[in-house]
Amino acid sequence: MAPIERITLFKIPNDADADRLLEQYKILAKTATKDGKPYIVAAAVGKSIPDPRNRGFNISVKTTFASMEDMKYYDSECEAHKALKAMVGPVKEDVMTTFYENVL
Repeated sequence: MAPIERITLFKIPNDADADRLLEQYKILAKTATKDGKPYIVAAAVGKSIPDPRNRGFNISVKTTFASMEDMKYYDSECEAHKALKAMVGPVKEDVMTTFYENVL
C-alpha cells in the first residue's frame, strides 16, 4: 500500500492565532504517538505565500501516513491532534482537508 498524503488548509483571520497554530503543529510533530511510537511519516506546515489562488486559506499543512489506518487514528484517537483541534476550532474561519494515496 502506498503512503497516504493529507493536505489541510486553514483560514485563520487573526495573525496571532495563525502563529499559535504553527506552534501547536510543532508540538504535535514532537508528541504524536501511536502505541508509544511516532507514526506520522512526514509533516510540513507553514504560512501560505499570498496569492489570489489561496482563496483566503493562509496556513498550509501536509502530513504523510504509512496507511489509512494511521490517518484514521490521527483523526479520532491521537491526543496531540485532539489538542491541536481544540486550539484551532474557535479561531478558524474555515478548513479544508483532502487526502490521497500517492501513486508515485
